[in-house]
Amino acid sequence: MFVTLLVTAAAVPVALTMSASGGGTPQPVGIDPDAPVITRDDIVIHAPLSRIWEIQTDVENWPSWQPDVTEVTKETPGPLRQGSVFRWSVPGLKDITSTVKQVWPERRIVWGGPGQGINAVHVWTFHQERDGVHVHTEESWSGEPVEANVAALQAALDASLNNWVHNLKAEAEK
Repeated sequence: MFVTLLVTAAAVPVALTMSASGGGTPQPVGIDPDAPVITRDDIVIHAPLSRIWEIQTDVENWPSWQPDVTEVTKETPGPLRQGSVFRWSVPGLKDITSTVKQVWPERRIVWGGPGQGINAVHVWTFHQERDGVHVHTEESWSGEPVEANVAALQAALDASLNNWVHNLKAEAEK
């Protein structure tokens, strides 16, 4: 038995297919479509895809180009892979623990986890196109703190992802 859901995210449709038997090819892991806070953002970056991927997945180096990230500690050595864990902080959210849920090298990375009662799922996809690399990101937040102040946390996540994609573009295009 297969269950297929179609989630449309800013003109990037993602089919999530789950097999009851657990077999077949891996399917995309997505955000929580029922979360009270969801943000999506897109940007085109004029740099090699390999460079963009390297910058985005070198989590320990985030604070050097991403001013909103104050610290990162990788708990799992080596390159990011499914199950890798890293802890990081941004102003207002300390000690975020993220676990990598999916990695398709130079195509897709998904991480998520808890941070001060907020459960986040963050998806990044990368597509080489004629005009550059199209980077799409989407993130969902749920949990009691989110439900208590949806408007403020929606604005915070909107600003955060907008800053992130523009900082990634600036770093990759240097």
